[in-house]
Amino acid sequence: MLRLHQRDLLSGPFVRSKLDDIDLRILRELQADGRMTNVELASRVGISPPPCLRRVRALEEAGLITGYRALLDERKLGLDVVCFAFVHLASQAEPDLEAFQARIRAWDAVRECWKLSGDIDFMLKCVAPDLKAFQDFVGDLTALPNVRNVRTALAFDRVKDEPIVPFG
Repeated sequence: MLRLHQRDLLSGPFVRSKLDDIDLRILRELQADGRMTNVELASRVGISPPPCLRRVRALEEAGLITGYRALLDERKLGLDVVCFAFVHLASQAEPDLEAFQARIRAWDAVRECWKLSGDIDFMLKCVAPDLKAFQDFVGDLTALPNVRNVRTALAFDRVKDEPIVPFG
């Protein structure tokens, strides 16, 4: 019997406690190989394909599975510069934050944006084909309304980039 219901998953802070062992195995297997067929997935987690597909759909509808993607090497695609930008805003007013975030979401060069506590308001992970393109991006970023200052740091080497979410 399928015990996973979207309303159960979305109610309360302890989502993990609502998942049974089969759900957790499905999540682990799909993180390791999101391209496998439902038949293969069902075999790996020890159930038949129809209930496996229902569980996967329930996990998707509940927002635990947010998508399936190919992971690409940005450097092999010509994006040789990986840099972090640390942004300090002049105003924390909600309309100012929303305007800044909307602009950041529209920039392809920004691969990640994190809102932080402390002296820095936002940390951006950016990619560019070369230093000139990154310099141009930083110029555009610093020219945005409400940006007080921007500090940058070039990434020399990726030590760890683990897309797998650790759980149990």
